[in-house]
Amino acid sequence: MTVNDDVFTDWKNREEIAESMIPIIGRLHREKDVTVLLHSRSLVNKSVVSILKTHRFARQIAGEELSVTETFPFLNALTSLDLGPSQIDLGMLAATYKADSRGLSVEEFTAEAVAGATGDNKLERRDARDVVLYGFGRIGRLVARLLIEKASGNGLRLKAIVVRNSGGDDLVKRASLLRRDSIHGQFQGTITVDEANNKIIANGNEITVIYSNDPSEVDYTEYGIKDAILIDNTGRWRDREGLSKHLRPGIAKVLLTAPGKGDVPNIVHGVNHDTIKPDEQIISCASCTTNAIVPPLKAMDEKYGVLRGHVETVHSFTNDQNLLDNYHKADRRGRSAPLNMVITETGAASAVTKALPELKAKITGSSIRVPVPDVSIAILNLQLATETTREDVLEYLRNVSLTSPLKRQIDFTTAPDAVSSDFIGSRHSSIVDAGATKVEGDNAILYLWYDNEFGYSCQVVRVVQTISGVEYPTYPLPAA
Repeated sequence: MTVNDDVFTDWKNREEIAESMIPIIGRLHREKDVTVLLHSRSLVNKSVVSILKTHRFARQIAGEELSVTETFPFLNALTSLDLGPSQIDLGMLAATYKADSRGLSVEEFTAEAVAGATGDNKLERRDARDVVLYGFGRIGRLVARLLIEKASGNGLRLKAIVVRNSGGDDLVKRASLLRRDSIHGQFQGTITVDEANNKIIANGNEITVIYSNDPSEVDYTEYGIKDAILIDNTGRWRDREGLSKHLRPGIAKVLLTAPGKGDVPNIVHGVNHDTIKPDEQIISCASCTTNAIVPPLKAMDEKYGVLRGHVETVHSFTNDQNLLDNYHKADRRGRSAPLNMVITETGAASAVTKALPELKAKITGSSIRVPVPDVSIAILNLQLATETTREDVLEYLRNVSLTSPLKRQIDFTTAPDAVSSDFIGSRHSSIVDAGATKVEGDNAILYLWYDNEFGYSCQVVRVVQTISGVEYPTYPLPAA
């Protein structure tokens, strides 16, 4: 047998193991509401190749490839445990087991590591929480995809979409936009339209399309909706008074997918989501750029101290701009988005203080819109309180992306040829580009990629899970 045959045989063996993982992962998710992760990346509903690619990606952040031959024994051990709703990270289980010197078997170690999710400790499965989308644009449709994806567990259920009626074939056209996306590809599943009852049925989820021109027109209880979280994707109302219009019968809380004004709390999941008051009815998820820069800012401030900083965002164009030169209330956004770089303002820097009030450093910011349809980069230039080295900063941020409470927000890439399209579909709010990072003494410049559509939508759904009480703990727990 040649060397090439050995490599191919190894690949086929790993394919076979990955195939055997799929039904186990599916059963744990459907029957016990357990989400199986690999270094914060969900393996639920993934193909054989996707599972193998996720294992290989660990090489970029952990320094070596992780094989399914290493993680499968831990997954198999989970099947014998009395698990409750939780998230379990196979990558972390494998890493912590390798570092453990007690000589425990995989089964013994796994049972100990996830003990908080088993037996008398386990959480009870909750009834699904109703969710309503007000508006169905770029963010609305991506949030819808995520909610439908997660509905096979028992946490959240998308019950309705509220839009203005645009005339003939409105329902069919909106379903088509959910089914196909020029940037994010095909919807993973099936979509049918029930025109007689104004419903879109996606992977078995019946979603009522409610036509309304104003929040005050809707009584959601008429559609069987109760105690729901309404996600306003329009950005039309951004203060408490305006958003309170959504607090209609059937709606308990309102979540804004734009920076909130006045006393509306701006929440960046992973940073300040634990400050949400149980009785708070109106919450903002801040902006995509705020979600991209605040987690790394928090990490850098905790380790080195941040005295001051400036963020320059190179941002993909959005629907707010014109395709061709035309009137716009803003000075430059009226110029053709696909033909120009457009200097514009960003509120992300000023929003930092609302999400991270303990950060005393002054952060300034500016933005340039560029002719790409998705994925942006934030260049974060920081003056630190402590002198350090590039190697130290990169090692620290890589560890943050692997093991810290910010590991769902911060990702890390060492790919030397990384470009923006590589990060379409990233579920992290910020990806540190190791190759572009610059550090000299007390000055650090971080290049942070982010999918300003999908990564941000993931952050929105995480906040929804938090306020719904269905954001389950992840095991194994970080070391104290």
